[in-house]
Parts: sequence; C-alpha cells; structure tokens
Amino acid sequence: MVKIINYHRALIYVMVTMSGVDGLIGEKELKRIGRIVKFLPVFKDFKPEELTEAAQECGEILQQEEGGLSAVLGLVKDTLPQELADTAYALACEVAAADLVVGREELRFLAMLRDKLALDKLTTAAIERGVIARHKSFPT
Repeated sequence: MVKIINYHRALIYVMVTMSGVDGLIGEKELKRIGRIVKFLPVFKDFKPEELTEAAQECGEILQQEEGGLSAVLGLVKDTLPQELADTAYALACEVAAADLVVGREELRFLAMLRDKLALDKLTTAAIERGVIARHKSFPT
C-alpha cells in the first residue's frame, strides 16, 4: 500500500528522520522541531497538534526492518515540490545543529537527502554555512 502525505508531513518526516538518524532523539531536537513547526511560514496552514501524529507515522516507517529510511526518503521526494527541496534540507540542518553536535550519521543523512532531492552542492553548502553562522557562539 502506498502512503500519501502532504508537503507539511514530508518536511516533518525530514526533521524526525534527522533527529533519529543517530539512534537517539534528543529533547533539544524535539523542541527545535516544535518551534520550527510553530513559527516558520511554510507551516502556517499546518495544525501544530498534528505534529505528534506525523512524527509517530514517520517513526513507524523508519522502524520497518528493510528499507525504512529509503521509504521515508521516497515519500519525501514524491511529495515535496522542487521549490521546497532547499527548505527541507535547511530544516534538516537546523535539527542536526540543535544539540550543537553533528555526527557522522547526520552528515550521511544530509548527503542522502541532498542526492534524493537533487540539490546542488553549492546550494547545500550555503544552507550549511548559514546554519553554522546562526549557531556559533563567541567566547566571552
């Protein structure tokens, strides 16, 4: 059976997958996802109370024994308009940076997402650099 989702859920699937790709879904990452959904214009027509349900749906797909990650990426690719591909990548980067540590698994997922959404390396590098700049602290 083919699952049909909308672009809001596709963006949420990207963020949930990023938060769990290292095997741990941290509180900082969950709070970041909640704030993103609540405040970003791309979610203006999304009901925030549906976030938990969407996250659980994504988790169920990811937990499939074979191909859970591929299934999520396929749903995202099939659902998102190309105009939102860079938004999806930016949201994944924001979630990855939530705990100020970006691990190997997260970098690998970003590469997979970039390739699946056919984003060029210049665009993704600019997005990554913007996230780094936003999360940088200066020692006092």
